[in-house]
Amino acid sequence: MTPTAPTNDEIRNLLLSTRTIAIVGVSANSDKASNHVARYLQGKTQYELFFVNPAADEILGQKVYKSLGEIEKEIDLVDVFRKPDDCLAVLDEAIAINAKAIWLQLGISVPEVATQGEAAGLTVVMDRCIKVDHANLLH
Repeated sequence: MTPTAPTNDEIRNLLLSTRTIAIVGVSANSDKASNHVARYLQGKTQYELFFVNPAADEILGQKVYKSLGEIEKEIDLVDVFRKPDDCLAVLDEAIAINAKAIWLQLGISVPEVATQGEAAGLTVVMDRCIKVDHANLLH
């Protein structure tokens, strides 16, 4: 089965139904895209955010978790800012915590993540920016 990319309507519905987001690979560096997206989601949305980065303790005033498995709350969506080679491992963690969706940011597309994620029942979004889609589809 070939995975299909979600439509704008499906992404809009995903964003509307999501309550909790874990951002994997968020950076404390304000020049990085992950930091821009995290700041946008903190300031412009009602999502409950969890940051994951094994190299940090706090980013943007929030506690940072070393892995998805450390988060004690149910996570709806896992937003990934990692190299393509790291995305399958993040998918495995997302499946293990029963996340409902995995989102690979703009520029990242890993067919195996789509195939395995969909097979596990996750909604898979690749090569799109959650900040841009949130701003364009929900406003």
